Amino acid sequence: HLQIVESGGGLVQPGGSLRLSCAVPGFTLDYYAIGWFRQAPGKEREGVACITTNDDSTLYSDSVKGRFTISRGDAMHTVTLQMNSLTAEDAAVYYCTTDSSWRTCERFFSTVNHDFWGQGTQVTVSS
Repeated sequence: HLQIVESGGGLVQPGGSLRLSCAVPGFTLDYYAIGWFRQAPGKEREGVACITTNDDSTLYSDSVKGRFTISRGDAMHTVTLQMNSLTAEDAAVYYCTTDSSWRTCERFFSTVNHDFWGQGTQVTVSS
């Protein structure tokens, strides 16, 4: 079983920023797609951002485009999600996910049936 470790959630005021991190230390694929989904109470889990590790191509949902940035971390098999200009609509549990069958971000948000998920990290946006 592949372990995914997330960190960085918390409470932030509207308009503020947070940075989430995701580590997948045991992944042995040479490259893969990895991304973030989020789920707010009473809503379906939705894709937010994705990156492919060989060429750093990215995909964002329309709701976060221009405010969130996904990038590979300095350590191998880590990614970060920089979230700026946060609003109440961004409040949710954020999950890092990856899949041994997905080598690109194309259609990565079309399913929640990815192989590996983190435990989730709570992001709360409130004044």
